[in-house]
Amino acid sequence: MNVNQHVLIIGFVWPEPNSSAAGGRMVQLISIFKKQGFEITFASPAMDSDYMIDLNSLGVSKKSISLNCSSFDVFVKELNPAIVLFDRFMIEEQFGWRVAENCPDALRILDTEDLHCLRLARQKAFKENRPFSTNDLLVEDVAKREIASILRCDISLMIAEYEMELLQSVFKIDSNLLYYLPLLLEPIEESFIQNLPSFEERNNFIFIGNFLHEPNWNAVQYLKETIWLLIRKQMPEAILHVYGAYPSQKVLQLHQPKQGFHIMGRANDAQEVVKKAKIVLAPLRFGAGIKGKLLEAMQCGTPSITTTIGAESMCGDLPWNGFIIDDAQVFANIAVELYQDKTLWQNAQKNGFEILEKRYLKSLFENDFVKHILETQTHLKQHRLHNFMGSMLQHHTLTSTKYMSRWIEEKNK
Repeated sequence: MNVNQHVLIIGFVWPEPNSSAAGGRMVQLISIFKKQGFEITFASPAMDSDYMIDLNSLGVSKKSISLNCSSFDVFVKELNPAIVLFDRFMIEEQFGWRVAENCPDALRILDTEDLHCLRLARQKAFKENRPFSTNDLLVEDVAKREIASILRCDISLMIAEYEMELLQSVFKIDSNLLYYLPLLLEPIEESFIQNLPSFEERNNFIFIGNFLHEPNWNAVQYLKETIWLLIRKQMPEAILHVYGAYPSQKVLQLHQPKQGFHIMGRANDAQEVVKKAKIVLAPLRFGAGIKGKLLEAMQCGTPSITTTIGAESMCGDLPWNGFIIDDAQVFANIAVELYQDKTLWQNAQKNGFEILEKRYLKSLFENDFVKHILETQTHLKQHRLHNFMGSMLQHHTLTSTKYMSRWIEEKNK
């Protein structure tokens, strides 16, 4: 590996691994590139946050950049990265054409996180009280932007198999442009499993998720208004702890200790609180991607009850670490049963460990991912020749976005 190869990551926000799965995902990607001997610069137009990771401690250079400003052109030309990783399509829209213009030979990778157009189309169908259809995606403006971004990049990283299938079947995206890379985890030591709190030592139900994410807020409302009442009918003493970063006033207003419904706010250590809980409840009614909170439950040996959308693309053919249920009453019944039945609970926990081991270990993906990147880099010209739609979009975007951005820059002066 050529050691002076530089990777530039352009972040939508600075990584916050304790606030969201997306933050953890970014740290995983950084560690893979570091291991290959790449130098890494992480740039973002976002404001610093109290919870962002210290990039210097990871051996990564930090750079603040501005939107619609040619200072980025100077910076990227000087850095001359071999690889540019865009964190979500909105960032590729802003900076992709500048990278293409100033560093045409850089490999452009898009980390999709989850398919935004799928999440939004499902959300819209849910709000309109009708079933979601894949045709909804074709009329979604965000889909037109997101698919264009995927086409302009050399490789798009996908975390969910269902989304890869959608892109190929609905949008006719060439499989050569997509690469499956789920959230990557280190193996769990046997000693860690032995030291986890037992069934008897655990108490309470838990929900955990970042509140800036609409599916999480909706799931908490659903818990509060429907499912929790059904659980309390059968278990009057039951307690639910709702944790999540960035709770708004409307979230905090749901706090009702008398009903056993506790809004706890941000968890200082998410794993600690999940390990002590008996069951994770995640009744997600729309969303996309892989749910970090449900992987975390498996890592903590905590069974979970979720919906078809919650578990989508997560366990393959393996049994879930708990139950997948879409009906509110059945959801509540099973929550009570799982809470009280030790054998059922232990079996669910075991399923979770098996899912992690067979589907999410870093060692299953890391070498192939690096090989794929290096091979694509080596044959980049050939790779781009096969993506005519992408080069056509790049051509038009460069022209239109470039002048729009230049106009904004002049206006800002």
